[in-house]
Amino acid sequence: MKILILAPGSRGDVEPALRIALGLIADGHETTIVAHSDYEHSVTALGCSFVPFTMPLEPPAAPDGKAPGARGYLAHLKTYMSDHARAALAAAQVGGFGAVITNPISPYGHDIAEALGVPSAEALLQPSVPSRAYPPMIASNLDLGPVLNRGLGSLLGRIPAPVDAAVAHIRSELGLPRESRHAAVRRRMRAGLPAHHGISPVVLPRPKDWPSNLSLDGFWWPVVDEDWAPEPDLAEFLAAGPPPVLITLGSVDVRTGGDSAVADFVRTTDRRVIVQGASGLVLAEAAPHRVFAAGDVPHSWLLPQAAAAVHQAGAGITAACLRAGTPGLPIPQHTDQFYWAGRAHALGAAAAPLKGKASTAAGIAAGVDQVIGDAGFARRAARIGARLEDGDSTAPLRRWAAEHDG
Repeated sequence: MKILILAPGSRGDVEPALRIALGLIADGHETTIVAHSDYEHSVTALGCSFVPFTMPLEPPAAPDGKAPGARGYLAHLKTYMSDHARAALAAAQVGGFGAVITNPISPYGHDIAEALGVPSAEALLQPSVPSRAYPPMIASNLDLGPVLNRGLGSLLGRIPAPVDAAVAHIRSELGLPRESRHAAVRRRMRAGLPAHHGISPVVLPRPKDWPSNLSLDGFWWPVVDEDWAPEPDLAEFLAAGPPPVLITLGSVDVRTGGDSAVADFVRTTDRRVIVQGASGLVLAEAAPHRVFAAGDVPHSWLLPQAAAAVHQAGAGITAACLRAGTPGLPIPQHTDQFYWAGRAHALGAAAAPLKGKASTAAGIAAGVDQVIGDAGFARRAARIGARLEDGDSTAPLRRWAAEHDG
């Protein structure tokens, strides 16, 4: 069967899609992934067909250098979603697909499947159905407890989102009746749409109020090139002293804005540090014997060699730290990051998340000292990590594909 996989978003959204595609290919299916053009090599190297779109996820800087603000970012995100949706529609109209798999920010994939008359399933990286067990991911810092979480989740699910215009456009292009995103979600849940979550029940125990069509499949770990090897300079740095602190904040530039505290910590700490991302190049120049700038290094290789990780608490990096048994210091920035930071802390594998005014160089230094100085953090992380190697997390989606093949 030919399967269309929609993967808008950052690397953290694309890597799970690659893991799923690899499992489907092993069963003889043909997969096509629609993702940003930056990820073409990663997709095609697995033997997947690739359909690109080119709109960058981050909005361009304003002429005066100022950040676009919340309104500008949401407007850009609306355009970004529409660009991906058009690419997905163009692929579907010529591809002869027998099934569609969507991710958290591509619900229009279900509309495409509806028009094609083929099944669709969700591959989610965070829980989305309102529940007593967790706050809504769009505002996961507002954990109101079991009594109010589900109601708040239902309420926020009705708020307009940047993806709504893309959904409306796709339904119009395909001649489908108008339907709000909220109404579509309710209709599909009532119909039993399979919602697969790339999350281990070790980290998120299955909520008691979940319907049967929701599953926890286990984390969809990144696919690592078997021929990958570290650059000699990185291997030499790791061998030259005690395990370093890893600073890995995704696309966040640690030199600017509210995250300049991280840069101040790197400059003032006596600890050895590895900084991932472009920011590391500048920071390493100031202290080359103590700070190393690393590029795209697999976390499955790097994290076990770190004493601790300072990270933004995205779903992927939080899971990777647990898998590696590496204690973390989360500094969540938005949406579901507050939830994952809280889960890692509740499991005893990370320090309390740093938020707001606590995100200072001194606060980061104290958090790093805590998780390195107390061996209990590493022990608890290692115990959790040992439980995360729990079989093929793609098996449930592979079974779903097999059931609809032919």
